[in-house]
Amino acid sequence: MRPWKTLERRVLLSRKPWLEVGEEKIELPDGRVIDGYPWIISRDFALVVALAADDRVVAIRSYKHGARRVQLELPAGYIEQGEQPLDTAKRELNEETGYAADEWSSLGAFVIHGNYGIGTEHIYLARGARRVSEPDHGDLEELEVTLRSMRELLAAVERGEMMMLSSVAALALAALRLR
Repeated sequence: MRPWKTLERRVLLSRKPWLEVGEEKIELPDGRVIDGYPWIISRDFALVVALAADDRVVAIRSYKHGARRVQLELPAGYIEQGEQPLDTAKRELNEETGYAADEWSSLGAFVIHGNYGIGTEHIYLARGARRVSEPDHGDLEELEVTLRSMRELLAAVERGEMMMLSSVAALALAALRLR
């Protein structure tokens, strides 16, 4: 298998640093040329499955405008320029929940959409999470911090109460690691 060749690239929408959308003219390995192949760039982010001493997971309830509903999710945030994903994970856990953790391990980095780009999710498992401060997320979100067992969160996924794929995938990876 060979990679596709980009012949032209055009930006259709730019809302940096959040989002860029465009299209390309590409040449496939067999010589066919496709015009108007879409691409999307969004920021990479880090997400944390944080376990407290009693093995409950630090979760958040918040309104997500894209989904148009309140839902359960895991602490996450965009990676700032020059920041390492693990540093982002630690910062976001603290900002959104007021928690910090002693032991950190990577559960992997995953491209959100293989055909169009859309960014990379860096997932971390944090153990020994404990409340060290009040949350200070300082953005548009209204958050409620909650501690739930892994079983409770997996049941919430089945009921549709946790519907963001980034959180669902991270929870599933953590469940596999912990079994």
